Amino acid sequence: MKRLFFMAGLFVLLMCTTAHAHFQMLYTPQSALERGGEMTLKLVFTHPFDGDHIMDMKPVQEFYVVSQRGETEALKTDLKKHLSEITWTGLENSGRAFEAKLPASVVRSLGDYVFVLVPAPYYEAADEGYIQQFTKMIVNVGGVPGNWHEPLGLPTEIVPLDKPYANWTGGIFRGVVMAGGEPVPHAELEIEYLNYTPDMGKNAFMGNPAIKAPHPAFETMGIRANDRGEFAIGLPKAGWWGIAVPDAVETEHNGKDMVQEAVLWIQVTDIAR
Repeated sequence: MKRLFFMAGLFVLLMCTTAHAHFQMLYTPQSALERGGEMTLKLVFTHPFDGDHIMDMKPVQEFYVVSQRGETEALKTDLKKHLSEITWTGLENSGRAFEAKLPASVVRSLGDYVFVLVPAPYYEAADEGYIQQFTKMIVNVGGVPGNWHEPLGLPTEIVPLDKPYANWTGGIFRGVVMAGGEPVPHAELEIEYLNYTPDMGKNAFMGNPAIKAPHPAFETMGIRANDRGEFAIGLPKAGWWGIAVPDAVETEHNGKDMVQEAVLWIQVTDIAR
C-alpha cells in the first residue's frame, strides 16, 4: 500500500514538472550577425532540455519583428505571411511546428531585431486548461544597439537588462519580469538549456545531448525575482538558454482557465583566444 501511494505521488509530481517545462522555441542558429540577409527561424513548442515532447502548435496569432538602429524610431513589421507549417521531430515524437523564411529585406540594416511570437492558446489536457506563451528572441546586426532593452507592451514579457545576444560563457544575465506594464515582484522563473542542436534542414533535434543533468532538478532550474521583478542567472555553458515565467497572468479561454507566460531566449558564446 505504501508503494502504491508513493507511485501515485510520484506520478503527480512528474505531471506537475512536465506541465511547467513547456517552452515555445523561436530559434535561429546565430543571434549576433556581422551583416543582414536572408534568415530562417523555427517555431517549435517543446521541452528543450530533453529534446522531446513536441506539442502540436495551433495557428499563430501574431508573429512580427520590432527593429531599431540607435536612437531612430522603432519599426514594427508583420511576418505572418512568411510562415509555413512543418513537422518537427524530437527524440521520441513529432509534432506540428512552423518555419519562417525571411527575405533579406527584413533583416538588412544595422541594429536590433526583436522577434515576437504569440501562438494560439495550447490546451493542456493534464491541467484541463490553456497555455499561451509570449516569446521573444533578439538578433543584432553589426554591433549597433537598438531597442533590445525596451518593453513591447505584451500582456507579460521579460525585459532584458543585458544584451541577449552578447553574453560570454561564465557571465550573468539580468532581466525584469513584467505583466500589465508593471514589474512582477517575486515572480517564479524557469530556465532550460537547449540541449540538442536543431537540424535546420531536417527539422529535428539531432545528435547527443550537450550536457547530462545529475538530477532532474537541473533540467528545469527554478529561481525567483526580487521585490522589483528583477532577476539574474549564471551562464555556465555556450548555446541557447530559454527563460520562462510560468503562470504570469491568469485569465480564461473557451470557458476554461488559461495561463499566459513570458519566454525569452538568449545566446551565450565561448571566449575565444
